[in-house]
Amino acid sequence: MSDLGDFTEMSADDPDDDGDGDSSGASTVDDFETYDVSPAGSDRGLGSISVSKGLRVAEDGDDTALKAFVTSDNRESVRLGKYVIVPYPDDETLFCRITALEYAQEFEADDATEIHARRAMRRDDFAERDYKFVATLDPVAVLFTEGDELKRRLTDRVPKPGSVVSEATDASQIKTGLAIPAEGVFLGHLSVGGETVRTAATPPTIGYRLKDDYADGDPLVFRHTLIAGGTGSGKTHASKNVLRQYLDSAYAMDDGREAKTAVVQFDPQDEYAQMHDDNPELDDAARRRLNRQGITHGGHDDTVALVPEIGGASYGGGTHRAEQVPFTVPFRMVERRPWLVAGASLNDNQYQALDYLLSQFFDDYGDNATYDAFTTYLDDPTLREELDESGRVHEATFDAVRRRALGSAFSRVFDRDARPVTDLVHELVRPGGLTVVPTYHVTDTRATELVVLAVASLLVDEKLSNDPDHDRIKETPLVVGMDEAHNFLTDAESVQARKVIGKFTEAAKQGRKERLGLFLITQDPQDIADSVFKQVNTKLVLNLGDENAISSVNIPPKLEDKVPYMEKGQMVVYSPDNSEPVELTGLSTCVTRHGE
Repeated sequence: MSDLGDFTEMSADDPDDDGDGDSSGASTVDDFETYDVSPAGSDRGLGSISVSKGLRVAEDGDDTALKAFVTSDNRESVRLGKYVIVPYPDDETLFCRITALEYAQEFEADDATEIHARRAMRRDDFAERDYKFVATLDPVAVLFTEGDELKRRLTDRVPKPGSVVSEATDASQIKTGLAIPAEGVFLGHLSVGGETVRTAATPPTIGYRLKDDYADGDPLVFRHTLIAGGTGSGKTHASKNVLRQYLDSAYAMDDGREAKTAVVQFDPQDEYAQMHDDNPELDDAARRRLNRQGITHGGHDDTVALVPEIGGASYGGGTHRAEQVPFTVPFRMVERRPWLVAGASLNDNQYQALDYLLSQFFDDYGDNATYDAFTTYLDDPTLREELDESGRVHEATFDAVRRRALGSAFSRVFDRDARPVTDLVHELVRPGGLTVVPTYHVTDTRATELVVLAVASLLVDEKLSNDPDHDRIKETPLVVGMDEAHNFLTDAESVQARKVIGKFTEAAKQGRKERLGLFLITQDPQDIADSVFKQVNTKLVLNLGDENAISSVNIPPKLEDKVPYMEKGQMVVYSPDNSEPVELTGLSTCVTRHGE
């Protein structure tokens, strides 16, 4: 009879059949007490460093070979991404991340056979002792003590064979190993694969902080932040939580003063003014937990909705209790910013003509330089003829400029029945205050773009100016938040786009010096101009499904692969000047009101 025939005649209920053909009655459960594991005592850690496949650390990470044998009773708890420590013989410790897990063959036997497979299918248990379970470790840093302070350095030592590998549960070791600052702006809790990292400390979680002082460089708020996430990923929730922390921050200015941060947030969905209100979902227990962790929470009383007055559109009161102040964009702002009325289709020659026409108009009309007056100015046929005959502006160019400068969006935005935004600077920028500019009620895309760029450019110009018209803006630390940033800061060939991108690129470069931070929120990071994007130091990436969007944020590949599978509120943080790239889980409940 064949071997397979012998196998099929075995009884599946035979208590003596342990699946290896041995009917001697041996138990299928490993009896570790019978092993010689001298010295006597209790096991500690997850396993030990193995040399079976080499043991090497190298400057080139691809040449590093660092593996740990994991004992059978620890194998179910080991996960990819977990942090572990390996002690050196002295007082130093190697801090590592698990990057791969594998079962390796223990005995010289072929388990890829019909007989072996069918025996396995009839068993309820798994013989761990038949296989080695090996974890591949990525050395992150060497931890050492200097005085009373725990410090880190790049990996420069190889651990000894047989060194015990233990899960990292000491909060100070984990934060030091990952270079996470002890203090700063709270972004979320350290996690691995969506599971919050737990420690032996109280509280057991590890709060991720963004550097927020001048002790070692500049506060990272002024080196700019990007929050990228698809619809439903929780990016607005996360943004509110971060911005709420900034509103309680103060920074030293060049003149030695310390001033509180002002936040101006452009809001296309009428969500951010809700930060004025408490979140009713935060109960007393949740507030106590936030207090213990030093996380600012609760509605921000000093919140104002600065509402653009747009012809044919009504704001309707909003979904919040914040004060509402209407404003208009005065056409006088165009004198220094002719690109505001350039439109997307003007070429260089036409833009030069527009610039000349505006210059002549403002010289002639002075304080009466309104948009209506400009349209009347352009309607003068004598002007067209004079410019053509003088050779300053060809009549065809004049006609092209006139068509684009008389757009309906301009008449709906400029010089409406409200106070000019240039007269409301003290309402727009308030130390410690949040100003929200909602545009949800503006259905015209061109009008929305005009409002956002006009107000944003006012802030940027005053920040960068050596002779500002408004000292309040210059002298106040400022965070400019822009939701759907891809709509305003996209690369394009038009003159207007180049002017806008140039302005914001310069603002990003000068941010550290001028105490100006850009806070960009988008679901299409690939559409933000490279020159602006390259200035962003801190990237918070939530769930994104588009491959181009994921690759554009330029995070390490090992984290990039996780982005499409992240649940709501999970994120990757890549901030090279703050810490190692890590996963975070944001607060499940917003610290201010959020939603209907």
